[in-house]
Amino acid sequence: MVHGWVYVLSGLLVGFLVGMTGVGGGSLMTPILILLCGVKPQTAVGTDLIYAAVTKLVGTTFNRHLGTIDWRIVGWLMAGSIPGALICLIFLHHTGSSAAVSHIIHVALGISLLITSPAILFRPYLQRWASQRAVYGRRRVRFLTVVLGLILGGMVALSSVGAGAIGMAALVMLYPSVPMRTLVAVDVAHAVPLAFVAGGGHWLEGALDVRTIAWLLCGSIPGILLGTLCAGKCHEAVQRWVLGVLLAVIGLRMI
Repeated sequence: MVHGWVYVLSGLLVGFLVGMTGVGGGSLMTPILILLCGVKPQTAVGTDLIYAAVTKLVGTTFNRHLGTIDWRIVGWLMAGSIPGALICLIFLHHTGSSAAVSHIIHVALGISLLITSPAILFRPYLQRWASQRAVYGRRRVRFLTVVLGLILGGMVALSSVGAGAIGMAALVMLYPSVPMRTLVAVDVAHAVPLAFVAGGGHWLEGALDVRTIAWLLCGSIPGILLGTLCAGKCHEAVQRWVLGVLLAVIGLRMI
């Protein structure tokens, strides 16, 4: 049986990374729960989603106080992500067999991490490339933001991964002139309703561990507050390479 302090330290680490970079929630916590703590894949996803929703709600409240959230972008993302999550949850419900669902989630998680890794590693190059190209029209940017939300909603409901690194990489390309701190705040704020909806679906399927969530929150709430204060102050290249390589290794291990 895993001791409570393991969950607390895990929550502290992941919460700090989320607050500082907008990345690291499901990308790290779900694999930690599966590989280190021996939690079943669907329970790990459901538990991580509710834990992440509460953690990021605290971060969003703090970011709102700092005035760093662009709520228009959050709204466009939600217009796609909530329907995307619901579609994925309906698919998982009708899949039926818990063994089949566990296998699907396990493989999807590994693939998502392997996509997430280069999204983190090459984010500055993507931002530079986007800033050098012709600026999208406003309507086109809104449409692509909704499509991005739709894709992220499905990924998050299936594996709890994607809203952070992949979402951030895409937002950087769509909004190259928006400050990075604002995009991080947008990513964290958008994850709150998405994680509550997706996590609620897994809860209805019985895939939730309330005790584990409580331990994780003991570490993640102070972690995300500290990380939010440190946002933009740590060397971006170092944290990007550490996260990118780590997620690539974990993704290969999951597959």
